[in-house]
Amino acid sequence: MIYEYEAKTEKEAIEMAANELGLAREQFDVEILETQKSSIFKKGFVKIRVHTDSPEVAPEFDGKIPAKKTFADPVPQEGFEKKLTEFIETLTEKMGYKVKVNVMFREERKIGIKLESDNSSILIGRKGKNLDALQLLANVYAGRLGHEDTRVVLDTENYRIRREELLVRMAYVTADKVRSTHSSILLEPMNPFERRLIHTTLNDIPDIETKSEGEGLYKQVRVLYKGVR
Repeated sequence: MIYEYEAKTEKEAIEMAANELGLAREQFDVEILETQKSSIFKKGFVKIRVHTDSPEVAPEFDGKIPAKKTFADPVPQEGFEKKLTEFIETLTEKMGYKVKVNVMFREERKIGIKLESDNSSILIGRKGKNLDALQLLANVYAGRLGHEDTRVVLDTENYRIRREELLVRMAYVTADKVRSTHSSILLEPMNPFERRLIHTTLNDIPDIETKSEGEGLYKQVRVLYKGVR
């Protein structure tokens, strides 16, 4: 499904999309369609296009913000949670790694799963690609259990948080380099959530802009110098 939103900033447009569609930010990809800087005669705006594969986007969404995470009982509950965690344990065991699986958080249409293993670095893989692959399989299995509308997030050794902090630092360092050289820098391939983090981090810097390039899930973000108008 494709939707378009317009707001004063990219961040506001993305938040508007998330709230109106009732999706977590990592459940949709964002394409910048148009950016207009404020001037004496015109108000600034950013227009985005949202791409999502979620089958449960409601056209009459009531505007409520999705429920907050509930950090309660880490033990998987009977039914969906039990089957999902057993699937993840079986999958990793067939890979040759013993893993203890617990629930990190629960929220509306989203569940966080924590993997504890002596082989966490292997499960994470280079740039988190092994963890992303496991997460993809977990989401496919959740769909087969009738939970297509539930987003499964896998993490181990707090990799997701550490990766996010690293990307934010990298974004600012890259912006400084681009400003000093007046050239552009193409960052490493990233998944939709990571690319959106870069875009959002640098969105409010007036002389820097970003855009995604490439095809498929793992696209690259180009950071460009545009000067101050």
